[in-house]
Parts: sequence; C-alpha cells; structure tokens
Amino acid sequence: MRLSNIVMAAGLVAAAIGFGSAQAADISGAGATFPYPIYAKWADTYKKETGIGLNYQSIGSGGGIKQIKAKTVTFGASDAPLKPEELEKAGLVQFPTVIGGVVPIINLPGIKPGDITLDGQTLADIFQGKITTWNDEAIKKLNPNVDLPATAIAVVHRSDGSGTSFVFTTYLSQVSKAWADGVGAASAVEWPVGLGAKGNEGVAAGVGQTKGAIGYVEYAYAAQNGMTFTNLINRDGQKVAPESANFAAAAANVDWANTPGYYVILTNEPGATSWPITAATFILVYKKPDDAAAVAEALKFFSWAYETGDQAAADLHYIPLPDNVVASIKETWAKEILGADGKPVFAGK
Repeated sequence: MRLSNIVMAAGLVAAAIGFGSAQAADISGAGATFPYPIYAKWADTYKKETGIGLNYQSIGSGGGIKQIKAKTVTFGASDAPLKPEELEKAGLVQFPTVIGGVVPIINLPGIKPGDITLDGQTLADIFQGKITTWNDEAIKKLNPNVDLPATAIAVVHRSDGSGTSFVFTTYLSQVSKAWADGVGAASAVEWPVGLGAKGNEGVAAGVGQTKGAIGYVEYAYAAQNGMTFTNLINRDGQKVAPESANFAAAAANVDWANTPGYYVILTNEPGATSWPITAATFILVYKKPDDAAAVAEALKFFSWAYETGDQAAADLHYIPLPDNVVASIKETWAKEILGADGKPVFAGK
C-alpha cells in the first residue's frame, strides 16, 4: 500500500468487507485505529467464510468508548484500557485482542528506517518543542555516525481522542518528568507544539507529506507504507528496533489472568530487548447487553479470530495472545456476559 493511498485505504477495505454499510446480520463496532489493519484482515476472511460482515468505524479509542457507552454499537475498541472501577460503573467487560507497538516515524530525505536512534527524554523534548532541528546536540549525541541536517522538526500528533496517544503520552510521562508535570498522559492532551491529524492514517499521511516531520503510529501503518521509523533506547539502556519479538518481550511477564479487567500497561517495561512503547488493544462489551444475540455474534467473531487469526496478526506485526490468556478471556465471557435469562450469551467456539 503506497502512502498516497493511506487515507483512502480504510474506506476501500470497508467497502470490500461491509465496513460502514452494515447488513442485517453484520457485527457493529467502533473505536481504535491501532488495530484497524488486523480487524480489517480478520473481517475480510470471516465474511468470506460465514457471510457475516463487520461494520467497524475506525474513529479512535475515545470515540469507541463514547459509542459503546451510548449503546450505538455492539462493541467498542480502545488502546487505552478502562480501569476496573470504571468498567464496573459502566457495566462493561473488557478483554485484549492483540499486542503491538507504537513507533516514532520521521520524514528526512536520505534517512532509512532505523538509521536514527532516539531515547525517551529526547523524544519528549522534541514533542514539547524544546528540540526544534534535526541537528540538535541531543540527537547528534545519540547518532554520532549520522549526517544530520539542520532541517526544522515538524511535530505531527493525533487530533482525536486516541488510545495510541494514550500509549505514547504514557511512555513520555514515564521517561520525562517535565512531560509528566507539563502535559501528562491521556487519550487527548494539550499538545505543546505541532499539527493535529485524525487517526493513525492521518498521522502517517501528515508525516509522509512534510519534510522534517516526526509523528507516532502503530507499527503496522509504518511497515505497510514503508515509512521511516526510529530505533529507541529502552529502559535497560539498550538500542532496540520495533520488531515483533521485541513487542513480545515487553509483554512476556504480564499475568493477564490475574489482572482485574485485563488492565495492562506495557510501556517502558524492563528487559534487554523490550520495545518501550508496546501496547495491547482492547474490546468493550456490556455485561448484560440489550441485544444478547448481537453480542453473541461479536464474541463468535473474536473467538474465531483467536483460534484462526494468529498468522494474519503476525503477518501485520501484531503479537497474538497466548493460549492460556485466550482461555481466560473465554472464561470471563462465560462468567460475566449474560443474557436476560441469566445464561452466558457465548455458548462456545
């Protein structure tokens, strides 16, 4: 997929698999753009196998949370997990689907993916407007063998309520006290500098069209569109690349089954190979849905994805969940998602 097509790609895939034009039996969902590539791939295959489409609006995590709370969709999707107390208050169940990585992307002529390395503090200083050119001493110190231009840095960030922004700003808050005190971590923040763009697609397009730009996207968007990403220095002081094995390393020690609401934050994890901006993405459904049949169809789709979609996820640089985590999720469905008759809405595979 070429960069010139990135903004229209979602619409083209939507038309092919029923996104945006639901049929009677289609599943409806809305939210995070982070997992859109894999949800689109899964949905395409699922529709061919079952005839059931997925009407998924890739509108950002904030929008997904709003829509599920408004009960306008069967499921919401968010990269910013809701805390257990918020889930309880809203009557929602939350579960993860895949793990991926958020990566800084840049547009510097002559610079290839991985040529430049940044650390957390330098990244935070760039997004706070404290570092304004690519040949700044802080960047030169990290990249002594790179001929860095005096090009002005153009920051591109999300303009919508975004789980990707939540993950990115959570990381910046962990590595920079100035960021934590001055900006903080949230799905939507008051960005000190830069231009806003909607969705991972919009940020990727904005960076691709602007010389000297830097932004952040889910890795699948960078990989699919041949974008120039940076390496990062992780918590253990090691230079790491955004690779599936390094996303998996960041998630290796998580005890999903014993974490209430699967509330897991994977940024700045220890480990020599851990990618420092790793994240899971989550689905939200009601414990006692008004339309139990619709939720049952949605859970059948995600069950199918867990059972048959691992290779598709890996092909798009996502990390599938371990079998024991999937088993825990299905136990959660059976225990907590109930119809009006008090019976589980999901009967099995």
